[in-house]
Amino acid sequence: QVQFVESGGGLVQPGGSLRLSCAASGVYFSTFVMSWYRQAPGKEREFIADIDSAAVRTRYRDSVKGRFTISRDNAENMLYLQMDSLKPEDTAVYLCNAKTAWVGGAIIGNWGLGTQVTVSS
Repeated sequence: QVQFVESGGGLVQPGGSLRLSCAASGVYFSTFVMSWYRQAPGKEREFIADIDSAAVRTRYRDSVKGRFTISRDNAENMLYLQMDSLKPEDTAVYLCNAKTAWVGGAIIGNWGLGTQVTVSS
């Protein structure tokens, strides 16, 4: 059974940093595109960033470009999101998942509980 467990969230002041982790199990991790999403209260889940299976290509939502960095460790089945220069509008539950392809790929796993990120002074 495919499972994702996110961690690393917390309360941080504007301008601060956090590093999120996603542990994947039940999936051939190194063969899939991996993605981060977030969902704020009362809003739709939105795409944040993804990285291809070989960690060669990455792409980001415009609002996080230059501030967030996605990475992966295929040997450890781990996905990461380094978040710098955080803003209050980054407050959300952050989730990860795998996709079948770089273009037009489908989500393959059930959503985990996510990790809460709160940016506030």
